[in-house]
Amino acid sequence: MAAERRPVYVAGAGPVGLAAGLYLASRGVPVVVCEGEQGLTEDLRAGSYHPPTLEMLAPFGVTDRMHETGVIVRHWQIRDRHEGLLADFDLGLLAGETPYPYRLQLEQHKLTPLLLEAAERFPDFSIRFSTRVAGATQDADGVRVMLEGPGRIETAEASFLIGADGHRSTVRAAMDVDFEGFTWPEMFLIVSTTYDFEPHGFAFATYIADPEEWVMMFKVPGFNPPALWRLAFPADPSRPREEIMDTDVVQRRLQGFMRREVPYEVVHRNGYRVHQRVAATFNLGRMLLAGDAAHVNNPLGGMGLNGGIHDAFNLGEKLAALWHGEADPAILDRYTRQRRPVQIEYVQEITIRNKRLVEEKDPAVRTERQDAVRRLGADPKAAFSYLMNTSMINMVRKAATID
Repeated sequence: MAAERRPVYVAGAGPVGLAAGLYLASRGVPVVVCEGEQGLTEDLRAGSYHPPTLEMLAPFGVTDRMHETGVIVRHWQIRDRHEGLLADFDLGLLAGETPYPYRLQLEQHKLTPLLLEAAERFPDFSIRFSTRVAGATQDADGVRVMLEGPGRIETAEASFLIGADGHRSTVRAAMDVDFEGFTWPEMFLIVSTTYDFEPHGFAFATYIADPEEWVMMFKVPGFNPPALWRLAFPADPSRPREEIMDTDVVQRRLQGFMRREVPYEVVHRNGYRVHQRVAATFNLGRMLLAGDAAHVNNPLGGMGLNGGIHDAFNLGEKLAALWHGEADPAILDRYTRQRRPVQIEYVQEITIRNKRLVEEKDPAVRTERQDAVRRLGADPKAAFSYLMNTSMINMVRKAATID
């Protein structure tokens, strides 16, 4: 079988891997998604979707399904823990640019079943659980993918291999591609509670600056009802993880943020290190990277998962054309040229700036930045330009112009 007639293999059945599989199968490309776990996993980190992502998923019916339970976020806020509200941004300003002038918040583990259901409607899609991509080699004729499962090792022949297998990507290691960037010094503690913060004036997506303990908070559907509010706090990585996650410690963090007479009901908690890294290239021969395998960033701005889905659709379009003989292999270089620079210019720059805004300790710099945020929020024209960037609309449009 000629290399271009073999299936495309995808490592990882998270949202990015499934989105890539969905798009390729819809274009008549046989695709096999491999997932090491026994089924779809429950990842509680991501859950905010920007307008371009909703536009990409809409033709497959996924966006409509997301709206059945998702939380529509028309406004989001920047606050200061001592000064209060600095700016309330109205995404409705984008109504002339997108059919979805808002964020939609839905837990990642509720999106993946929708993507899988949509993908399985296409005969060219297949998925293999309990099957991990453990390594790969390639030459001009194809990719030999090493697969591991319970008590078995096998090799599959693929036309191309997409690594959508997270920041510790086996595919990226097989490509021997550097993952350039840095790791933030603190951990992030993520806590989910049933307590409703909306009556206190908080938007469903709110970023709260404080030199000692910034907070990020957003609302997700949760158990419908009750909804859940997810709060992120900085945590000292020198402390034992068990201490950071301790029930009493978590309760003190919540009570320190907003005092209540009764304890908060805590449904989930998690702690992890956060990185700002971008792979040196997203393509090398017949191996390609997407999502966290290609780039990672802090969650202030909700851009990581969205950028990964944008990768999947951008790459899927190019791979489908190549697989069907409608394009030259050089089209894959264009994937890196389109996706890597905008990842650096938009996602890395914006999320780093967001984190530095909320954690700034110098009083003079804090005051200067507070005033700048107030002016931005009060000027509809400036707010529109800002939202075009933070909603990722400009990022997707700029990528499309790159040859």
